[in-house]
Amino acid sequence: MKYIQQFLWILLFSCAGEFLNYMIPLPVPASIYGLVLLFAALLSGVLRLEAVKEASKFLIEIMPLMFIPAAVGLLESWGELRAIFVPVLATTAVSTVLVMGVSGRVTQFLIRNRRRGKK
Repeated sequence: MKYIQQFLWILLFSCAGEFLNYMIPLPVPASIYGLVLLFAALLSGVLRLEAVKEASKFLIEIMPLMFIPAAVGLLESWGELRAIFVPVLATTAVSTVLVMGVSGRVTQFLIRNRRRGKK
């Protein structure tokens, strides 16, 4: 029963994200709205981490399985993708390196600021 409640909390925030996506005319995916709402609820203490912890761990563990349908879709679309494969590959490589670099810099910045705050 505990796991069902935890999944329901996550589903509730996902549905709230869908509602916000419908109401706010911005090009932001509904899942991002839901994640931001869940994050805000966890930070503010409205929702305790224990209310979603085990279900979240389970979802993270099975996350690689969620990429299989997308990969199959790409394989089925190979005919259309073949003509633009090199530009897509280059864009993917550049954006991946850029995201990794920015993420690393932000993480380093946050770690340094946290260390300064403790001193």
